[in-house]
Amino acid sequence: MANRLIKEQSPYLLQHAHNPVDWYPWGDEAFETARQHNKPVLVSIGYAACHWCHVMERESFENEQVAALMNEYFVCIKVDREEHPDVDHMYMDAVQAINGSGGWPLNVFVTPDRVPFYGGTYYPPRPAYSRPSWPQVLQRMHEIWHEQHDEVTLQAGQMLQHLRQASMRVSVAADAVLNTDMCRQIANNLLAQADAEKGGFGNAPKFPGTMAISYLLEHYKYTGHEPSLAHALLSLDVMIEGGIYDQLGGGFARYATDRDWLIPHFEKMLYDNALLVLALCDAYAITRNESYKKVVIETIDFVNRELKDTSGGFYCALDADSEGEEGKYYTWQYDEWLAAAGDVDNIAAMYYDVTAAGNWEGTNILHVNAAIEDIAATVQIPAEEVLAVIGKVKQNLYNARQERIRPMTDDKCLLGWNALMNMALCKAGTTLDSDEYLAQATAHMHWMVRTYKVDGTWLHTWKNGSARIPAKLDDLAYLVQAMLQLASATGDNDLITSAADITELAVRDFGSEDGYFYYTPAGQHDIPVRKVDLYDGATPSANSYMAHGLLLCGMCMERSEWIDRAERMLHGISGTVVRYAYSFAYWALQVQRHVMGQYTVVCAGKGAGAASRELRQAYVPGAFMLSCEKEISIPPILAKKYFDDNLSIFVCSKEACLPPVSSVSAALTHITK
Repeated sequence: MANRLIKEQSPYLLQHAHNPVDWYPWGDEAFETARQHNKPVLVSIGYAACHWCHVMERESFENEQVAALMNEYFVCIKVDREEHPDVDHMYMDAVQAINGSGGWPLNVFVTPDRVPFYGGTYYPPRPAYSRPSWPQVLQRMHEIWHEQHDEVTLQAGQMLQHLRQASMRVSVAADAVLNTDMCRQIANNLLAQADAEKGGFGNAPKFPGTMAISYLLEHYKYTGHEPSLAHALLSLDVMIEGGIYDQLGGGFARYATDRDWLIPHFEKMLYDNALLVLALCDAYAITRNESYKKVVIETIDFVNRELKDTSGGFYCALDADSEGEEGKYYTWQYDEWLAAAGDVDNIAAMYYDVTAAGNWEGTNILHVNAAIEDIAATVQIPAEEVLAVIGKVKQNLYNARQERIRPMTDDKCLLGWNALMNMALCKAGTTLDSDEYLAQATAHMHWMVRTYKVDGTWLHTWKNGSARIPAKLDDLAYLVQAMLQLASATGDNDLITSAADITELAVRDFGSEDGYFYYTPAGQHDIPVRKVDLYDGATPSANSYMAHGLLLCGMCMERSEWIDRAERMLHGISGTVVRYAYSFAYWALQVQRHVMGQYTVVCAGKGAGAASRELRQAYVPGAFMLSCEKEISIPPILAKKYFDDNLSIFVCSKEACLPPVSSVSAALTHITK
């Protein structure tokens, strides 16, 4: 028999719709029921592609006896963290305060006033891994609620105080001097965390670290610092060759569980692939190495093939599991390899590291294990023939894999993640000089605007023709940046005024007293704490993107108060950025561009679009390019820039505008000196 979740849209909630647990979706009804019956609330948070979420569901939430305990003792709420990231943020902060760490599934015990008093992540069905069993936790929380209620009230009050303090920004340093020494120190601190042998940052598990990679690439572009370039490229190279990259179908998994990037956590997220396309485009712009271009194309092909809705939007993710096993869709038993590969000379097996023993739990994760030249020397045939064999085997394996049972697709579409993918398409279009990608980005932008703006209100998630849940700060901040970058790439300057309108909305509804921004709007009251989130984690913090958007919109719309606010944000957080560069890497990018020079470049007149396109090929991170081929007055930055049919290029820094020039080469001398 189905529970209340059967009426929901989220694939994650629908996975739990036939659990014997009497789940409620997030909302007032569950908390009012808890208040009426004097029960604590269990809020269980996860997402569709989460492996351990599936495990706990199979072990506990599908178990009749365990479900009976949950239903008797608690009012139980199931939350998709991607639908309600604000709820996830608040309760994750609480669990990290309680246990020192967090993760998913996130199981939190809260009062009917929504304040947490205890929580954890995965709990096994029986005591194991030095953890109590889930039934033991349930029994203990029930006893505490009824027998030590005063202590629960005290703990909840202390937790609420902690969450309010944690929501405040991390540092106050408004008088900090942003200079080249600061940029150099950020680079040095990133390299101090780097794995110089295996790439990436820190030890296992290893996440892509795309924003830190982009910082190092830009640092090299500005300063010529070779160690920054070397580590950025090493990190991308080892990911491209590792198991974290799908060697057959393209696209990157969420992270690697080992230092060597061999063993991925097999879920594929839209945002990871968007951010990796951005970093790979930077690498290609600097090096013109065709391998980066190839992976950009393969990754976009993967997203278009496997994560695109027929309406034009992009889905959230592919699951890690299929047929109840993590990675089964992507790995190869040796007999499966022999049946599918057609690799009679064992050439592709050498290349992909396929053996009878396997390289992971008796099976094989495909990764690049040997250079083409080395294989050619071993088998004594030309490298071109080796490449041809690998290409044929790759196609054979891909075709065979298509017959397998695919991982589940989380087919909801989030505004913020779609905006990140729009930026990836736009940057691929400009970096690879591809009209096809720019046309796709334009069509996708039109889809986002007509899909997520409903009756004048921006919404967060869409599925099956219906958008719902008010937009969060990252939705708006990412969308502003996507609009600005697409305007720059295509000359559609109406997008600049649209971005400015959204910025105005964010300042009005999300602004905090200290100049930063809350994650939720002022009118939202379903969580007890409004958080100011500053960390650049798996995705950039909404505040770092807001600072970038305020600066660009401020320059384009001649809104000095927006520019001043962006600069205050950068100054205020700069000390923290230097000390914790990896966790504030998009902030670091903004600090570096601020120090090294931010420019607006307007190409006006005959051939303005072509000139702007040529300028973008030069890869100047701190330059925002615009073009107009007719007289316009809005946005103000383009007013009075058009002089008949002559090409005029206007370069402005934060301090002054230079006389117009008539050639791309002359403009470049101003912005690359």
